[in-house]
Amino acid sequence: MRADAVITLRVVRDSDAEAMAEVYRRSVRGLGAKDYTPAQVEAWASRGPDAARFRQKIADGRKGWVALDPEGQVCGFVDLEADGHVDVLYVDPEQAGQGIAGRLLTEVERAARSAGLSRLYVEASETARPVFERRGYTMVTRRDFEIGSVAIHNYAMERTL
Repeated sequence: MRADAVITLRVVRDSDAEAMAEVYRRSVRGLGAKDYTPAQVEAWASRGPDAARFRQKIADGRKGWVALDPEGQVCGFVDLEADGHVDVLYVDPEQAGQGIAGRLLTEVERAARSAGLSRLYVEASETARPVFERRGYTMVTRRDFEIGSVAIHNYAMERTL
């Protein structure tokens, strides 16, 4: 995609679920490989939401947005739970580094402020941590855990609005 290509954002729809699942898989495998071992990447990808789970998330009352490329295809997404939890933020590896994650987080912050929230929090991967840090999130703690028998980690982070 051209660096000057127009990316648009809109509220997530049920019909986005398949594309979101595909962006998730591509992002974990394409971007996660920079910071995690192949075994960790596959464990992470294997536990990810499929289209049915994304449909459940879309319908459960949380707020969500998708980024669309110039052809109208989903190239990123984010959601916000009612308590200020940013549950998912993923961008397709082909569009990474173009400010899409930041634009999606701007929508989250606007919605959180409108809802009267004063704090956002997230469990960020090693890959996503710098994105959140640039948005003013600070690390609370590193979280070490296992998926199956594979050791992996992420970071509990938060931001005051």
